Amino acid sequence: MTRRSLFVVAVGAAMIVGCARNRVSASSTSDAHRIVSLAPSTTESLFAIGAGDRVVGRSRYCNWPPEVAALPAVGGLQPDVEAVLELRPDLVVGPSRGVSSRLSEQLGARNIATWFPATESLAAIDSMLVGLGQRSGHVADASRLVAALDAREQAIKRSVATSPRPRVLVVVGNAPVVVAGAKSYMDELLRYAGASNVITQGTAWPTLGYEEIFDLDPDVVLDVSVGPSGTTRVTADAAGWSGLRAVREGHVIAINDERILRPGPRIADGLAILARLLHPAVALP
Repeated sequence: MTRRSLFVVAVGAAMIVGCARNRVSASSTSDAHRIVSLAPSTTESLFAIGAGDRVVGRSRYCNWPPEVAALPAVGGLQPDVEAVLELRPDLVVGPSRGVSSRLSEQLGARNIATWFPATESLAAIDSMLVGLGQRSGHVADASRLVAALDAREQAIKRSVATSPRPRVLVVVGNAPVVVAGAKSYMDELLRYAGASNVITQGTAWPTLGYEEIFDLDPDVVLDVSVGPSGTTRVTADAAGWSGLRAVREGHVIAINDERILRPGPRIADGLAILARLLHPAVALP
């Protein structure tokens, strides 16, 4: 099945899931004018498709584009419901992971539509963008953005297609160690960037012990759990990591870049960054 076919399937699936999950569901053709976004991915997406003027509230983690700083923050994935209600939204959006069903019930009881789409694949990200476009009156803008993202992602994939494929472990959390699994969008990014995820089974973001990591024996460790300083905790001096071949050989890449970490409209930029880190000698589009 092609990426475009997967996208069509994902659009339909996201709408079914969105309708089933919420008591009040924004229809695929609604035109919301006051939107509260509970995650950076949906906030960035709304601005990217030209619907930024409809966003009246954000999560405290939303920081892109810069103009979102002027918007009132309502908390995180579990927001201050009263703060949300004060903004009089007609739609509240966010990711499918981390948002409680109780929030949907609370908002639904007040006739406020909600939509919390999945974003664990590139096709699902496409679906999220178009779904937000349909709900904000910007479907044509969203469709153009999806086409541009898809074209760039495919071009990057072709550029590294003949390069050696390192086996990569992506660390997204430390103490405990949380990694990108086979069902995460990061797994697909690795494949498009010319690498293989050493995690081939299980959930999207599993927790691993060091013995399991040693058994996996990755060629490269990509540490995206680093803070603003960019300092990795995956070092030869760190308890638990010293015995790993990739660490001993200095094959640890530490990166703190939201474009890789956020499944939204900058994901093609994130893919390009990842491909350059893994294949520095390859010319990328």
